[in-house]
Amino acid sequence: METMEVVGVSELLDAIREISGLPECRNASRKMCCNLIRRVKLLSPLFEELKDSEQEFGADVVKALELLKAALHSAKELLLSVNNGSKLYLALQWDEIAQKFQKVTEQIEEALSAIPFDKLKISEEVQEQIELVHAQFKRAKGKLESADLQLCMDLDVAQKEKDPDPAALKRLSEKLYLRSINDLKKESLSLHEMVIASGGDPGDCFEKMSSLLRKLKDSVLSGSLEADPFEVEKGVMKHRSPVIPDDFRCPISLELMKDPVIVSTGQTYERACIQKWLDAGHKTCPKTQQTLMHTALTPNYVLKSLIALWCESNGVELPKKQGTCRNKKSSNSTSDCDRAAIDALLLKLSNGNSEEQRAAAGELRLLAKRNADNRVCIAEAGAIPLLVELLSSPDSRTQEHAVTALLNLSINETNKGTIVNAGAIPDIVDVLKNGSMEARENAAATLFSLSVIDENKVAIGAAGAIPALIDLLCQGTPRGKKDAATAIFNLSIYQGNKVRAVRAGIVVPLMRFLKDAGSGMVDEALAILAILASHQEGKVAIGQAEPVPVLVEVIRTGSPRNRENAAAILWSLCTGDTRHLKVGKELGAEDALKELVENGTDRAKRKATNILELLQRVDDP
Repeated sequence: METMEVVGVSELLDAIREISGLPECRNASRKMCCNLIRRVKLLSPLFEELKDSEQEFGADVVKALELLKAALHSAKELLLSVNNGSKLYLALQWDEIAQKFQKVTEQIEEALSAIPFDKLKISEEVQEQIELVHAQFKRAKGKLESADLQLCMDLDVAQKEKDPDPAALKRLSEKLYLRSINDLKKESLSLHEMVIASGGDPGDCFEKMSSLLRKLKDSVLSGSLEADPFEVEKGVMKHRSPVIPDDFRCPISLELMKDPVIVSTGQTYERACIQKWLDAGHKTCPKTQQTLMHTALTPNYVLKSLIALWCESNGVELPKKQGTCRNKKSSNSTSDCDRAAIDALLLKLSNGNSEEQRAAAGELRLLAKRNADNRVCIAEAGAIPLLVELLSSPDSRTQEHAVTALLNLSINETNKGTIVNAGAIPDIVDVLKNGSMEARENAAATLFSLSVIDENKVAIGAAGAIPALIDLLCQGTPRGKKDAATAIFNLSIYQGNKVRAVRAGIVVPLMRFLKDAGSGMVDEALAILAILASHQEGKVAIGQAEPVPVLVEVIRTGSPRNRENAAAILWSLCTGDTRHLKVGKELGAEDALKELVENGTDRAKRKATNILELLQRVDDP
């Protein structure tokens, strides 16, 4: 007899509770979601009883429960993707979504069929309930959910006609739960996440959805604005000063957005504001604090159109320039900066003793961090060349303050050029090689900030930064490793730096991170390997590290973004190299790739399809 650990039963019970606790689905798949959640929820009494019984299970029971665990995981992933995905996509791809629900239902039913309930010590009441649930899954397994005929007709009309019947659009907005500005904004985010996931090539489906969303937007706004901009007072139409919807304000500046863009977490910001945040070396989303998978900014055209229509309907002038993202109390740099105090600090930097220099550099570090006006004032006062000189200070704390002050000053676009022109790059690289750990981390972040400008990527690579960044990647603190990885990724956009990174031996530590899930660096390792694999030397070096087993495993079990990057690396390796194809075939990559074709991001689907085509040409060994 084998013992199924209580924690194993607990995991099944947790999975059921997680599925049962999912929020109500508000899209065209609502009925399928509700039915699946309701049936899964009815399994909980069985596992609550098994958890308390502490009974032993044979191998057949253990195997069946493992099957059920896998099936419940698939169910949860499907429900989450449907809940969080584009409502228009779900409606237009109804047959595909229904097939996925059918497949999950079949998985659960097969797992239940494999459980020998007669070997389990469960009460008659629970036995009866499980038999009932099992019967429900059997019936559902043989019955594919039919599409809403009226919804299909309305979708067809809305797609084909330039000015669809308002009644059809209204029915669509109701059935798709796109009833308000906020609903439309969320749908816009979902669509643009699809663009990001596709690597900028979403295909024809996106065009259809974008067109539909514009028509629904016009319908919803024309309905909601009929009585909104005005109020009737004693029979006279009196104009009201409109309140800007929160969704139209940048989360950073709180101002009406002119050029809204989406970051990888799906949040929207004014372009100028989020660019300054990124230029400062930040790698997180300001609103959610999630780590950004990349720093690409995708224009949010739908929201931009919504803002324009709202401005027109409310008599509000469109913003003529992007938000300043400055502290609201700031009005101009001369009034908000104490130039005399800054000049006094600079005097200490240039003529003071070592303690005075350390203190002054620390003060400037804090002032530069505080707000945008300070960064302008400090640079205009001539601090940057003096801080660059202090990068060579024998005092480690002074050096630390100097490099961090330069990091904070580099948030300002103009200051980036001033820092580079002051000859800072070789000295920053020297700090990266020889400074304290905090100084090295901030040096890496500064190089990332400066490398946002393309010509600086070349200069930073030429100054020997990449081997030093690789050392930090290997030896640094968790934060230092992240800083180094982000800088390496950004620098490797330039072809010459890919070669430098490969020749400096980056592939070995990246593969080590990739094979160690506990390293916390799997995401970064895959992202860098994917960009290096596009270069022939990178491809060869990665191929020598026997990467196929771990890449296949990531494709099987990784996050959507990691599966996409793993597929991209594998495709690069397999192109023109049958050895990797044969290894992949032996490891059962075909099944994982077929599943990725069904459930991956658009880019992952393309890469997986390409690899499968290559695999079909390889003769079995």
